[in-house]
Amino acid sequence: MIVLQNAGVQSGRGDFAGCSAMYSEQVRAHYAAPRNVGSIAEPSGKAIVKSPVDSDTVLITLRIAQGIIQDVKFKCMGCAVAIACSSMATEMALGKPVEEAAQISEQAVADALGGIPDYKMRCSNLAPEAIRKAIEDWRSRPPGNRDAS
Repeated sequence: MIVLQNAGVQSGRGDFAGCSAMYSEQVRAHYAAPRNVGSIAEPSGKAIVKSPVDSDTVLITLRIAQGIIQDVKFKCMGCAVAIACSSMATEMALGKPVEEAAQISEQAVADALGGIPDYKMRCSNLAPEAIRKAIEDWRSRPPGNRDAS
């Protein structure tokens, strides 16, 4: 199990030695140097999504102002693909109107990463759902409390 914390990635498995044929360069790059790691203090919206098939889990926090995602952070406990998918999905959502960010699909994230193994789509590609749920959390708040201050 790989655990992503505020300061970076901790792994007992080492690097991608021997896995270059299995994962694209984009997956390896987003795993090695994940973007938008951490959590936002007093977020506009947040959500945790757990994999239905294993222990992978992702937390997404958003700062939304005037309907635009101003900041997005993630914490992930999962495999290299779960971390890479979370990193890519946050990059895809950053700066987008909430309506557009809510439309980011699991397939779009996989495609942006140059593809991921089919069996990883269900267990590791959790961030798009977490982004949608964090947006739902934001929408559920009273209008005066929605935008980040």
